[in-house]
Amino acid sequence: MSVEQLRINPLVRELPPSGIRAFFDQAAKRQDVISLGVGEPDFKVPDHVRDAVFAALSRGESGYTSNRGLPELRRELAGYLASGFGLSYDPEDEIIVTAGSSQGLDLALRTVITPGDEVIIPAPGYVAYAPMVSLCGGKPVPVMTRMEEGFKLTADALRRAITPRTRALVVNYPNNPTGAVMTREDWGPVAEVAKAHDLIIISDEVYAELTYGSRHASVAALPGIRERTIVVSGFSKAFAMTGWRVGYVCSGADLSAPMLKIHQYTAMCAPAPGQIAALQSLRAGLGDKDIRKAAFQRRRDEFIQGLNRIGLPCRLPEGAFYAFPSVAGIGLSAEVFAQRLLREAGVAVVPGTAFGPEGEEHVRCSYAASSETLREALERIARFMDNLNLTREPVMARIPAEIRS
Repeated sequence: MSVEQLRINPLVRELPPSGIRAFFDQAAKRQDVISLGVGEPDFKVPDHVRDAVFAALSRGESGYTSNRGLPELRRELAGYLASGFGLSYDPEDEIIVTAGSSQGLDLALRTVITPGDEVIIPAPGYVAYAPMVSLCGGKPVPVMTRMEEGFKLTADALRRAITPRTRALVVNYPNNPTGAVMTREDWGPVAEVAKAHDLIIISDEVYAELTYGSRHASVAALPGIRERTIVVSGFSKAFAMTGWRVGYVCSGADLSAPMLKIHQYTAMCAPAPGQIAALQSLRAGLGDKDIRKAAFQRRRDEFIQGLNRIGLPCRLPEGAFYAFPSVAGIGLSAEVFAQRLLREAGVAVVPGTAFGPEGEEHVRCSYAASSETLREALERIARFMDNLNLTREPVMARIPAEIRS
C-alpha cells in the first residue's frame, strides 16, 4: 500500500526527518568515525546515583508514580530552582515531572497552540521546535539571530515578526546549536514585547546549568513574566542522564493543570527509576554536576581555539556544549562540507541547515566528547582542510603542539 492509501496524517507525512539523526546514523555505520554530532555527555552517571536506583529496584519501587512525579522529587526541584535560578514554583500544582524535556515541550505546545496559531522561534534553533509546532496545527515563524549580535533574540526582531495570529514564543538559552546565552538585561526588552502582545513564552532551559562565566538568567524570573511562561528543563545534559528520560515543566497553576491532563492521557508518568536517579542527583550530586561543567569549559576553550587556528571561525560559546563555526568562504555548502568531512576524514558534524535555512554557512560540533577525542577530531579536520587546498600554509602547522600531542 502507498502512503496515500494508508491515509497517514498529512502533518506527519510532511515532517522532515531529523537532520541530526541523519548524520548520526551515517556515522554509526563506520567504526572509524569520530562523532561530534549528537549532544550527549561522555560522563557516566555517578556510582551513588546508580546505587540509589539499584536499592530502590531491590525494594520493588518500579511501579507508576503520581502523574506529576514523585512528591519528594518535586520538592527538591522547587528548592533547586529557587536557590539556583531565582524561580519560585509550588511543587504541589506548578511542577510536572516528564519523560524527558522533549515531552515537556510537547505538553507545553499542545496546551497553548490551536490550529492556525503562529509561534515565533529564534533561528537557527533546535530541530524539534518547528515540527512540534506543526504537529499542533500551528505555524512556526523563524526569526533570524545574527552571529555579530551573539545569536541573541532582540526585541526589534521579535516585534517585526508578530502578527494578529501570533500566540507564543519558543526560546532556548543557552542555545542549541549556537551556544549563545541571554542575560537579564537582554531579556528585559524582549519580555516587554511579549507582555505588550500577550504572548505565551515557552522557555527551553535544559542547558541552564551549563553557562560559562555568568549565571543563567531565566526569562521567567523577570517581573510580570512568570504567569505567561512555561519553563522546560531536564536532567539529560548537565546531569549526564540522557537515556534516563527525566525532564520537568514549571508554570503557574493555570497552565500546569491543562498540561497535566495531556500528560495523564499520554505518558502517564515519567519512568520511576529515572525519577529516583534525578532525586539522588539533586540531593547528593550537585558537586558532580559542577565537575562536569568545569570539564566542558576546558574542552570548549581548547576546541574553539583549535577551530579558529584551522580556519573555521567560531565565536566562543557562552553556554551549552556546542561550537557553531562558520564554513563561509570555503566554497562548499554546509551540507556538502559535513558530508565530505564524514566521508573523507571520518568526523561527523551536523550541517547548520539541520537547524533551519538560517544555519547555512555553519556546522554544529558537540564538544561533549572527551578531550582526547576532540584533539583527534581537530587533527582530522585540519588534514581535511589541507586537502581542500584552501590555504597557503598547511593548517596542521597552525595547531598548537599541546593539541596535536
